This record gives sequence, structure tokens and C-alpha cells, in this order.
Amino acid sequence: MDLSVSLVAREASQGHGPSPGFGLNGLPRPAPPKAAKKPKKGVLFFEVEILDAKTREKLCFLDKVEPHATIAEIKNLFTKSHPQWYPARQSLRLDPKGKSLKDEDVLQKLPVGTTATLYFRDLGAQISWVTVFLTEYTGPLFIYLLFYFRVPFIYGHKYDFTSSRHTVVHLACICHSFHYVKRLLETLFVHRFSHGTMPLRNIFKNCTYYWGFAAWMAYYINHPLYTPPTYGAQQVKLALAIFVICQLGNFSIHMALRDLRPAGSKTRKIPYPTKNPFTWLFLLVSCPNYTYEMGSWIGFAIMTQCLPVALFSLAGFIQMTIWAKGKHRSYLKEFRDYPPLRMPIIPFLL
Repeated sequence: MDLSVSLVAREASQGHGPSPGFGLNGLPRPAPPKAAKKPKKGVLFFEVEILDAKTREKLCFLDKVEPHATIAEIKNLFTKSHPQWYPARQSLRLDPKGKSLKDEDVLQKLPVGTTATLYFRDLGAQISWVTVFLTEYTGPLFIYLLFYFRVPFIYGHKYDFTSSRHTVVHLACICHSFHYVKRLLETLFVHRFSHGTMPLRNIFKNCTYYWGFAAWMAYYINHPLYTPPTYGAQQVKLALAIFVICQLGNFSIHMALRDLRPAGSKTRKIPYPTKNPFTWLFLLVSCPNYTYEMGSWIGFAIMTQCLPVALFSLAGFIQMTIWAKGKHRSYLKEFRDYPPLRMPIIPFLL
């Protein structure tokens, strides 16, 4: 037996192996081959073509758009080439006559290829919802007070700055003012808007509705020849109770909806009743805030026994029913486990 081999065998039996990097014969081992690096996958960028929805004219071509880009980010890119159309004015669609895409929609999740075609519509000048609500609600508050204090040139000089002798007139002023002050405070501190703006032209239509009805109601309720309700104090007390209960209910629903959506989020959840008894109406209707709002104006109409108030209540009910049905359909479409017992605005009926 060779002497070098026997020495190696003896070292192995004593727990001493060959030195790292050396073979059994004492010669250096060849270095192991390095693992080949995996080539990095290239990022697949999108090309976005934006056409005018009416004329099909090409307005913008965006190259190398990230696949995870949102519609909001695409709007910002579009604004760079067309500053006159800021993001709030833009409506981007997959079809010229289709629905607007949501700002949070992700490009790669849309049914488009790597070269996407979007259609643009100008929504017109926009105004924030907060500004809209503050304008809508401030007007009726001050207009009603002008008639209540009987400022000059409304009812004739002999009635300038006089006061009504009927208690219900003063009570009606308190209720009307309370309602709109509540709305203003809710706009500033409670409501969270899923959409930041609305078309500027709508504010003129909305203000005409709110301001016009406020003046019409106030003119008759505060008129020197106004007569109190048929059933006197009993009718007024019943109506006042309805008004107060519904105002508290409306505020409770607004607070529940506010707590349902974290600040800065557009997350939608199914609203459920809370420990507050006023929110238990969620068991039966999808939009109890409209139900309570309607109840408030019914109470005000009973209290004043005034035809313009009744007509305002009817117009409001029709509009709120349309909104409630739309939201109810949206809930049913979005949530498979949505409670089947609920109706849009009136329990068991509508």
C-alpha cells in the first residue's frame, strides 16, 4: 500500500478529513461551476390611445404606461397634454356611449389589449360637492328669515319688521332654520363624499329648487293673513314630534354611514343597524336617511298646513325615491349577501 494513501486513511479514521479545497490526493479541487443567473423578465408596458367620444379624433397617445396604472393616473397624464381638461372634467370610457371608468380601476384588469383605446368626454366645469351643499343650504336659511322678519317691500309697509301673533309661525321658523343649520354642519363635519365634484351647471338647477321653494313656503307661512292649522295646538304638537324624531333619525343614519367609510376611502360596505335605535330602520330599508328626511317634511307640512310645503314634500319624495332605488339596485348588484327583506325607502312597499 502506498504510504500517502495510508496516511490519508489514518487521518480520516481519527476524524481529520482532507483540507477544504483539496482532494484525497492532496491536490487542489477544481472550483464548482457558478449557477447561471436567471434573466430578468421585461416589464410589459401598455400603450394608451385616447380618442374623442364624439368625433373619434385622436387626442392623446401615451407610450409605456405601467400595467398597474389606475384611471386616475392616466387622467393626470392626459392633463399634461391638455391642461384645459383637468382630471375632474374627464370621463374616460371603453366605449363611446358606455359608462365612465372609475378612478380606481387598474389598466391591466380592464378588458383591453396592450394597446388600449379609451374614449374621452368633457364633463364640463366642475365644482366641489361641499361648495354645492353649502350654497344650496345657506340660501333657504336666509331667504326664509327675510320673510319671517318681514323685511320691507314683501308684505307692504305697514307690516315691515312686524311679528306674527301665531305661535306656530315662530315654531315653523325654528324648525326650518334648525333643519338647514343641521345640513350645513353635516356637510362640514359629517359627510364623506365618494365623488369630489359635480358639474357646475347643476348648482343653478339645485339652487333654483331649494331657494325657490323656500321663498314660496316662507311667503305663505309668514304672511300677515296666515291662519293656524285646523286642529290647533294638538295638530302642531303631533307634527312637531314627528319632525324632531325624524331629524334625530336622519342625523343618526348620517353618522352611521360616516362610520362605515374610513376617511379618504371609497370602500363600500353593507350598512347594518347599530346600538342606536334610530338605525334599526336599516333592517327594513336601504336608505333610511331619505325615509327620515321625508318624515321631517311631512311633519312640517302637518304643522304649517301649507300647500307649498306639501308640494315641496311631494317633489322631494319623488326625487329621493329615485335616488333610493338607484342605491338599492347598486347594493343588490355589488353584494350577493345583501338582506333580501329591505326595500329602497318605504318598508314593505317601495
